[in-house]
Amino acid sequence: MAPGEERAASEVLRALARHLNCLNEDSKTTRKRALEEIKRETIDKGLSSGVLQEVFTCLLKSLLKCLSDPMERCRETAIHMLGDFIRCVPQPEDSLPYLMPALTQRLGGKEILEPAEELRLSMVEVLTLTVEVCGRHLAPYLDDMMKILQRTIVDPFPDVKRESCKCTVHFAKSVPEHFHMQAESLVKPLMQTVSHQHSRVRVSTIEATGAVIQYGTGKNVDDVLSHLAQRLFDDSPQVRKAVTVVVGDWLLHLRDRYSYFHKLIPLLLSSLSDDIPEIRYLFQRAADLWRQTGALWEQENEDDLKDKMDFLLTPPDLYPAGVARPGLGCRELVVRNLSNLLPALARDVVDWVAGTRVKTAQLLYALLLHAEDHCTQHLQLLLSTLYRACTDPESDVVTNCLRSAKLLGTFVSPKVFLKLLLVHLETSSSSSPHTPLMVLAAVLGGCSRDLLKPHLQKIADTLVQPDVCQEYQQTVYLDQLLSCVDVLLSLCEKDCGSVSLQLLQVLVTVQSLSTEPQLTDKAEQSVVSLCKVQGLATVADLYRQHMGQLLQWLSASQKTWTSYSPQRLQLQVIATQSGPVIGEFLPLLMPLLQNCLDPERDPEMRLHIFTMLSKLLLDATHTLDSQGRFCEHLDVFLLELLLPNLMWKAGRTAAAIRTSALSCLLALLQGGAIPPSQVNTHTHSSQVLSALEEDSQLSRLLACRSLSTLLKLIGPSLHPDALNNIYPEVLKRLDDSSEEVRGVALRALGQWLASLGKDYNSQLYSQHLEVLFQQLLLHLDDPDSRVQDTVLEVLKTGSGVHPALLKQEVEAVRDKQRTPVYCDQLLQHIHSQRKDTV
Repeated sequence: MAPGEERAASEVLRALARHLNCLNEDSKTTRKRALEEIKRETIDKGLSSGVLQEVFTCLLKSLLKCLSDPMERCRETAIHMLGDFIRCVPQPEDSLPYLMPALTQRLGGKEILEPAEELRLSMVEVLTLTVEVCGRHLAPYLDDMMKILQRTIVDPFPDVKRESCKCTVHFAKSVPEHFHMQAESLVKPLMQTVSHQHSRVRVSTIEATGAVIQYGTGKNVDDVLSHLAQRLFDDSPQVRKAVTVVVGDWLLHLRDRYSYFHKLIPLLLSSLSDDIPEIRYLFQRAADLWRQTGALWEQENEDDLKDKMDFLLTPPDLYPAGVARPGLGCRELVVRNLSNLLPALARDVVDWVAGTRVKTAQLLYALLLHAEDHCTQHLQLLLSTLYRACTDPESDVVTNCLRSAKLLGTFVSPKVFLKLLLVHLETSSSSSPHTPLMVLAAVLGGCSRDLLKPHLQKIADTLVQPDVCQEYQQTVYLDQLLSCVDVLLSLCEKDCGSVSLQLLQVLVTVQSLSTEPQLTDKAEQSVVSLCKVQGLATVADLYRQHMGQLLQWLSASQKTWTSYSPQRLQLQVIATQSGPVIGEFLPLLMPLLQNCLDPERDPEMRLHIFTMLSKLLLDATHTLDSQGRFCEHLDVFLLELLLPNLMWKAGRTAAAIRTSALSCLLALLQGGAIPPSQVNTHTHSSQVLSALEEDSQLSRLLACRSLSTLLKLIGPSLHPDALNNIYPEVLKRLDDSSEEVRGVALRALGQWLASLGKDYNSQLYSQHLEVLFQQLLLHLDDPDSRVQDTVLEVLKTGSGVHPALLKQEVEAVRDKQRTPVYCDQLLQHIHSQRKDTV
């Protein structure tokens, strides 16, 4: 020290002598005033650093004693003065022998001696300042520092926690040669603080953890990794960024980092998929650290990578668009650690926490992007992982897993992945059978057309197998089955012509089993797409191309059909969607229908078949009779399909069958499938007439309508005896319990009367007409005016058959009628008809 500074220091100390004595007074005010005066005479006067050094040396013990002063203001002033002196003096390390024990006593004990949290913060700030200015001189005080930090890191005051973490980072960097000996003692308090409710505390704790591990022995990495992994799900982007930076620094600088690559890589790669678009700096920071890690590893292992550095420069075909290919070092790091990473991913992807599952699915995509074709050797594990993940209720998990599956299609040969995937389709689990289909569709979406072409036949043959396309009827399963077909159509286009039949069979199956209109519409659109890739104009052309094979496909299993068989539904889809094409293949269709409608087969199945036929026959010219050839098969249709099912049998089921058969007969007569010249007596056999006596109202109604339509078609050509056999049965229906049946029966009788042609001798068969007129006149007096009006119209029709007989019968009952006006109208009609005849 210069002589001038010595004199200045002596003068200052003489001026402070009285104030120093006052520090020992009992009066709080006196001690407080003394400290303020000391501060004013030293720090505030702007003395030179040399003078301050001498003064600080003399004042140090007194100031440290004030740290235990009962008055908070005195302690506060003393702490601030210590900080100011340490900041200004040229040799602050000279104070350490006294300063560190004092701070340890106040902050490092089992119990907190300093009650004021603001003062504890100020003392930790002084400690941080001391570390910054003294640096390596603190090495002898390692034990004291650790005692203090262990207590202050878990201090109740958040700001103390943050400052303690900051101090830890500086101390670790200042004495790295000694810090590692006791670094482990800070791990436990840091892990207790890492989940603090304040995000800034969590950030500081993570940074301190990074320094403790970085400058420690490296043995505690496993103790902190799980806690850091949890912070990747933190709501605060700053916390996630802190984790990213710490892990990146470890990958670059940790002494034993090679042993921990498989544990650190997932944490850093997870940051690359941070899902908040606004936080772009986090992604950029993670990407930069990862590039640096890969570059460093590549540099350190240059000899091993020489061949790859020279030749593996071109990315694979179909590499994801808009995605930068990772560097060689990054890729090799992932490849060499993949066997350690994948089992852990397989566990975490079904974790009970949704956030963990989402992060794991995102990480899987990043790993596969790095592994490229090296993922082939792990394909079995990858597929099983994807199957389980695709059942996740979280859509983000499923979406990322399907992205990963698409990468498998890009990097793995179809010959390899199909060998596993197609087997999984055939042996899928009953709990989630749709997942192999979902993964297959995604994998195929990432494959190239040229590589996939040789395997199209094998894929289509597998999809069309009954165990695959007919085993499950859940909407999600059928949707994924449809997705597989759509992927093939969009990817292979005209190459699908070679498997057009199989794809159509799958699409027919999806439509037949679907219970959702939206899914059915999608399947129909896929059928249209199948037409387009083959250059076919319409769906009918597609069915024409394969109809024979489709009917043979169905016929192969027809003997085992029941009402629950998907083949019945497939037949319905084919018959209704093919339109006029079905009429071109009647020789193949009729035997199939004949077998299905055998009276011994499942009743419910026959009901469905008759319903389908009724719909087709109502529009016969555009379906079954599109070629005008249905009449050639009429005898078979009536005698072997329809009429045997009209035979009476006991039971409600048999009655329902007869009703559906009558509906089919009515559709046959009304749909124009056969011209009147082809209608024969089979269509009004005893079974039809006996149906008029059915218990079912609908059956009686259908029987009446069938007879009415039949009389309209061929009534005039029927033999009189045949006609006379019909009307007595119809007359009975005039007393039916159903008003609707009565009305149809009356119209049928009107049609019967209109059918009496020249061959019908009204004089010879007058007794039949007499019975008919008498019965009709009884109902002319019906309480229901609508029935009376209908009967009147029927009798007016009969007046042209035998007017004299009708007039005689009307006059005989006129006076007995409740409403003779109808009789008068009828007589007037007969009279006017005679005048017209004359």
